Amino acid sequence: MPAAFKTCPGCHTVWRTREELLGDPSVELIGFQVDITNPLGGLFLFNHDCGDTLAIGAPAFLDLSDCPVNAPPLLGTDGCEGHCLHRGDLDPCRASCECAYVREVLQIVRNWPKQQNPAASGQ
Repeated sequence: MPAAFKTCPGCHTVWRTREELLGDPSVELIGFQVDITNPLGGLFLFNHDCGDTLAIGAPAFLDLSDCPVNAPPLLGTDGCEGHCLHRGDLDPCRASCECAYVREVLQIVRNWPKQQNPAASGQ
C-alpha cells in the first residue's frame, strides 16, 4: 500500500492523496510559514477540525503553480509587498520573485472545492 500523503498528528486521520486532503471540509488553509533562506523550505499550514495544525512542505504543492522558482528574490526590496512575512496572509501578490509560486498556490488551495463526504479515514 502506498504511503499516505498526510496523517493528522492529533487524531490520526489519514489522507491518502493531496487532493483528498484539500477536498476535506474538515481541513482549512490558515497560512504559509516562509523560509527566507530557501524558497522551497516553507510550510503550508492547515487547521484540522480536531484542533491540530498540519504543516506540509512547499514542494508537495509546487506542481500547482506555473511561476518559476528560480526568479530573483525580492524580499526586503521596494518590489516586495511583504505578504510572505505574515504567515496568516493568504492574499495574492503582484511581485515576480522566487516566492511568487507560494502566493499562486495559496489562491488555488483556498479555492479548492470541498467534498460533501470526505474520504479521509482513521477518525
